[in-house]
Amino acid sequence: MMIFRSADDLRAAVGTHLGTSEWLTIDQARIDLFAEATDDRQWIHVDAERAAAGPFGTTIAHGYLTLALLPRFAWETYRVDGVLAAVNYGSDRVRFVHPVRAGSRIRCATHLDSVTDAGDTLQVTTTQKVTVDVDGRERLACIAEVISRISFGGR
Repeated sequence: MMIFRSADDLRAAVGTHLGTSEWLTIDQARIDLFAEATDDRQWIHVDAERAAAGPFGTTIAHGYLTLALLPRFAWETYRVDGVLAAVNYGSDRVRFVHPVRAGSRIRCATHLDSVTDAGDTLQVTTTQKVTVDVDGRERLACIAEVISRISFGGR
């Protein structure tokens, strides 16, 4: 895990790979919980019998479930110490490239793209590539540019 202690540390790391998270299994229980939380109970996600006859042969995770896991994966790859506040500012160029079938394992590689001043905060943009383990092969499942705003105490 990379640890940053200042804005200058972050700026110096622009253009670098910050790390790769641990594998996380996306089981049906997690998919079902996400469906309940978002009221998105489309059969492709929650109806195993119907999904077995569908285009993917099983249920698949919601794309937004994969996207919602990006902060978790980032926390496994880097940390910024001395932060007064850090918030999600949004995402750009989000693509769900390959479905995440129930029971698949995913992990995320994070790259630090830019650090810019944004008033009293820093705007930090990372590219996060989520890969899915499909029959022992890694395939890109999701890619997104994630934008965070970070405030340091005393900045």
